[in-house]
Parts: sequence; structure tokens; C-alpha cells
Amino acid sequence: VQLQASGGGSVQAGGSLRLSCAASGFTLDYYAIGWFRQAPGREREWVSCISSSAGWKQYADSVKGRFTISRDNAKNTVFLQMNSLKPEDTAVYYCAADEKMGIACWGRPAYWGQGTQVTVSS
Repeated sequence: VQLQASGGGSVQAGGSLRLSCAASGFTLDYYAIGWFRQAPGREREWVSCISSSAGWKQYADSVKGRFTISRDNAKNTVFLQMNSLKPEDTAVYYCAADEKMGIACWGRPAYWGQGTQVTVSS
């Protein structure tokens, strides 16, 4: 069971990035997915989550209206489209999976991917 986050990079404020979370060794169909981030010296922060069917999505207030989470179960991948990026969005972003939506969103999901660095300059 592996998750791999990718798509990070360096952008200027106001720019966009799309992160991907690809699964291998298992199918994401039955899992809710959460995106989390951790900036240097700060605690890990929940960003967004999506139910297994994509019928339910949640966002942290800090990203609401700027970030969009989606999934393509046929590609076994979940996406996080990040627009209007701000310097305070700079962090390592992680995706995580759990069978339970509540845990995927706000708990400690069972499966974690390696992070991808997002750096936003002013």
C-alpha cells in the first residue's frame, strides 16, 4: 500500500499548482483521502478531504475558495488544485487515506504518502 504525492514546486504569489496523490498496491475507490500540510516549525495542518465517492468535500477555512479537491478513481488518483497561492501556503503537502471519512479528514489516517514541497514566494 503506497501513496505518492507529486506536483509541488515553486511559484509566485497568485500562482497555481495541482498536486496529485497516486495510489499503488491498492485501489482508492473505498478510501477517503485527506490532504495535510506542514510548514517548518509548525504542526501538521489539515487542508482538505474528499469522500470515496467524491460526494462530500471539506476544506480548511484558510484554503476555502482557493483550493479544489477532486478524484479520478479510474486513475487511482486524487488531485488538489491550488489557485491564488499565498506565501503562507508554503509547506510540505501530504496525502493520506483511510476507509473512514472522519479519520481521513481530521484524524490520523492509516496510510500516508511522502510529501511534496510547495513554495510560494511573495
